[in-house]
Amino acid sequence: MTNSGRRAPPRSDWRSTFDSLANRNFLYLWLGMLFMMGGMQMQMIARGYLAYELTSSPFLLGVVNSGFAVPLLALSLFGGAFADRLERKYIIQFGQGMSAALAIIIGVAIYFDVVTWFHLWIASIIQGALFSFLMPARQAIIPQLVGQERLSNAMALNAAAMSATTLAAPALAGWAYAYLGAYNVYYIIAGLAVIAFALTGLIPRAGTGAGRRPAPMIGDIIDGLVYIKRSPLVLILLLMGLATALLAMPFRFLMPIFIVDVYRMGPEAMGLLVTIMGGGSLVGSLFIASLGKSGRGMLLIIGSFISGVTLLLVAIIPNYVIAAVLMLPLGLGDAGRRTLNQSLIMEEVEDRYRGRVMSVFMLNFGLMPLGVLPAGTAAEYIGGQAVVGILAVMLLGVTTLILLTQKRLREMA
Repeated sequence: MTNSGRRAPPRSDWRSTFDSLANRNFLYLWLGMLFMMGGMQMQMIARGYLAYELTSSPFLLGVVNSGFAVPLLALSLFGGAFADRLERKYIIQFGQGMSAALAIIIGVAIYFDVVTWFHLWIASIIQGALFSFLMPARQAIIPQLVGQERLSNAMALNAAAMSATTLAAPALAGWAYAYLGAYNVYYIIAGLAVIAFALTGLIPRAGTGAGRRPAPMIGDIIDGLVYIKRSPLVLILLLMGLATALLAMPFRFLMPIFIVDVYRMGPEAMGLLVTIMGGGSLVGSLFIASLGKSGRGMLLIIGSFISGVTLLLVAIIPNYVIAAVLMLPLGLGDAGRRTLNQSLIMEEVEDRYRGRVMSVFMLNFGLMPLGVLPAGTAAEYIGGQAVVGILAVMLLGVTTLILLTQKRLREMA
């Protein structure tokens, strides 16, 4: 999207890192993100470890995690259309409230020792359905709160909030799982969702991107897809996000296989790995928030290369200490891909299409667990290390192709 008029040159030092948090309403949204995504990170650890503990099956572990993907693929486009039609605050509130209720139900099932992998799979499906509507609305409301001038900084801080949750939440989940029991982990997750609900309640109604329209919902969805097709750079950014999600992110879901079968350790060890990864992501996101608009296209490509090389080393070297060290650059690579990808997309897209474009971006999260299913199946036969190594080589190949063919992305400020 092109903006007319003069713009002051962007600052690119640490003093500008937290500019958007001066906006009180964005601060409430940002804090709500910390608590909500903290609960999601804890749930990823608890659900994955519990599923593997109940079944000892990499295949069923993949099935449980893939449940999140089905509603994301089926409903995300509708979620984006809703975000461009309805009050975005209320969509966010509904998603957070239902997430709290779902966590309580699973916690009670664990406490009474009636939980099975099937229950975890159903919970994963419901959670995916909620996120299909919650996340496009949450992303699309940011420009309404901070304005165009601070959008890039706000998007980076939003990504930093997600990264920050991986710094402490997984370690807390691993510790609580080991010493307090899995059911208490889910009670904590519910409490975090309630806090997020309260914080978001302080935000005034923001309205929609373009007001209510009498046109059929499917017409809005098609209109959004046509807009993406006519925006080459947006399309490339979405495709790059898809490729990296399918090839880089499955490692997070396969991590229990490494912890149990390769490193011979427990849930607290898994929590520590994800925490270190979160530390790298947080540092990377804050750096990008302070960067200003300079060389971000190449940084996006470099972040993908870092992820690929790191995953290849994790697959080759079966040592927990080395893996812990490698989680730092893996987190940095994740931050480069996730933060820059979303920021560049949001800057390129017109406000009235933001919900729908972000819903297409959300399809990456739906396809990511589906990528885990064949990876989990392959791990049954060739092992988790071999699978992650193959994915890493494929990621490096795709990134090299993008580097060689996408000149506009390479030169993007």
